[in-house]
Amino acid sequence: MIGRVLGGLAAIAVVGAIGFGIYAWHPAIAPVARPAPDSFDPALVEKGRILAAAGYCATCHTASRDAAPYAGNYAMKTDFGTIYSSNITPEPETGIGTWSEAAFARAMRQGIGQKGEHLFPAFPYDHFSRITDADISALYAYIMSSVPPVKAVKQTNELPFPLDLRFLQAGWKLLFADLHPFVPDPGKPVEWNRGAYLAEGIAHCGACHTPRNRLGAEQRAAQYEGAPIDNWYAPPLTARNPAGVPWRAADFHDYLATGATTYHGAAAGPMAPVVHAGIRELPDSDLWAIGIYLGDIVGAPPADEGQSPAVLAALQAEAPQADYRLQEGQRLYATACASCHYNSGEIVKGRPDLGINSSTRLSDPANLIHVILDGLRADQGMTGIVMPAFGHALDDGQVAAIAAYLRATRTTERPWPDLEKAVARIRAEPPLAH
Repeated sequence: MIGRVLGGLAAIAVVGAIGFGIYAWHPAIAPVARPAPDSFDPALVEKGRILAAAGYCATCHTASRDAAPYAGNYAMKTDFGTIYSSNITPEPETGIGTWSEAAFARAMRQGIGQKGEHLFPAFPYDHFSRITDADISALYAYIMSSVPPVKAVKQTNELPFPLDLRFLQAGWKLLFADLHPFVPDPGKPVEWNRGAYLAEGIAHCGACHTPRNRLGAEQRAAQYEGAPIDNWYAPPLTARNPAGVPWRAADFHDYLATGATTYHGAAAGPMAPVVHAGIRELPDSDLWAIGIYLGDIVGAPPADEGQSPAVLAALQAEAPQADYRLQEGQRLYATACASCHYNSGEIVKGRPDLGINSSTRLSDPANLIHVILDGLRADQGMTGIVMPAFGHALDDGQVAAIAAYLRATRTTERPWPDLEKAVARIRAEPPLAH
């Protein structure tokens, strides 16, 4: 009897393995000669350039600021190991120069490479599956015609066995990947649907702003609820965002167009290249569409933001205090920060008020600490405005004191624990590649 049961289980296992193998297998797509660059319609190429910027393709497919664009080997550190991005220049040996448009489209939508291999979900094909045929054709035209070919061999991923086996990604897709095309919501206006198409597709906002489960899949039920990314924290894009002033459509638009808003600070860390080297290339109407979509998710009613209780309280807290020398964090803030962050009467764009900024209100202090240590370069935040780095001027205890002071006096949130240890850990991290 036991033998029959074991035999039956073995038979089921064999049949299941064969079925999984059939499901996981995909044929190779024959290589082609690289299309002549001048064979593509210039208007299509320009459209592809804008879409590639909106998807910040170069950010993830370029190793560092000094490396050749799109040549790959950007290190993406995950909970499972390090994955290096691919060379997607039209170089025939190490890039995608021999890929047909059909092979390119399959990779974008299904996460299957030209040779039939499964791609790791660090490449967000579960978002790109929503992109239309026309937009994929434009991306292909741009890469094949305008990206300089670079011979660069991809580094080997640093993943433990068996996570390095690509065919197992078929099981991950079966469990977690939603590869359906974008379907407009008939109950929403045209602008909302355009914004949803861009945010959920080419811009793949959820890839950073949605928390993931233990197997690295986005938790769809918690879409845009915030998540750690590259040792920073991508804040929620929902009503749960802790900023003192709720985000509205115009705020999202201004942030994506300029890298800053009056009431929500500036694009820093991993978000800086997303804005300045990427999404702001979209037409202004598309940036408004994304703003309308995200603003609807937040659901904040129209209001005079300048008269909101949080803004009025922040302005009151900015008033100089006679005893500022008695408290180290207050003293350091007054001498190092207040000259640029001080607002009187109203919040001025370009002078982020830290009383309403999400960086002082998140449960993780990483974003605030990063900006204090590293500042903002000219290619980050608001164009034309820089913030000096204080990492060489302030020690761990002093940075922690400023952060603790802001948390205690500008918010009603609980104090951050072990701030000085957090500063030391973040200071020891390697800088972002971009």
